[in-house]
Amino acid sequence: DGKVDVEMYQITETLSADVLEKMHAPPKQNIPEITADKLVEADGFVFGFPTRFGTAPAQVKAFFDSTGKLWAEGALAGKPVGLFFSTASQHGGQEATAFTFMPHFAHHGMIYVPLGYASEKMFDNSVPSGGSPWGSSTIAGPSGERQPLVQELAIAEIQGERFAAVAAKLAAPLKAGQQKDQPAQAQAQQTDQQTDQQAAQAQPEVPAKHQGSRMGRLAAKFKNLFSSN
Repeated sequence: DGKVDVEMYQITETLSADVLEKMHAPPKQNIPEITADKLVEADGFVFGFPTRFGTAPAQVKAFFDSTGKLWAEGALAGKPVGLFFSTASQHGGQEATAFTFMPHFAHHGMIYVPLGYASEKMFDNSVPSGGSPWGSSTIAGPSGERQPLVQELAIAEIQGERFAAVAAKLAAPLKAGQQKDQPAQAQAQQTDQQTDQQAAQAQPEVPAKHQGSRMGRLAAKFKNLFSSN
């Protein structure tokens, strides 16, 4: 409906070509690979991945392990995030995959946007199908041979529309505030620079990689607080 712009990325593969060949893995699609800095540019994100033993694959975890700098800066706090997923079997851990990944979002301060029971198709039990309040899903089969059903695609479309609406609503006041708050932001940056200098003097044991970050500023504030008492 013109409210949002969508970009698609894939997460970097961590397995070797030999292992992928033995697994009979399909070739990678011609989609750019995501990097952590791209998350900062987006107003929100929907991650989709298959399950591995009821949780996210190692490739997804490795990608989130690369977001430590963003966590230290609070760069993703307040951004909406959603999930969709697939399993090999009907009871392969679809919902478990979603809620075992929640700590990653919680630690970043991101806002999880669930699907809820947004479609009556989610109550269709005539055939085995995916779709849960955690997010849209599908049953891919042991070798990925099963394609999403019509009702599964319809549920996924509803999730996309709802998530886009939420992301647009959350982003609109932030973008408007950025223009109004430029003087305040400049003052805040000056204050942060002063605090960073205090961190370097009062807390020399703070690693250099944390100086200038939220962690470094917190260390300086705690040091000054206890020193004054």
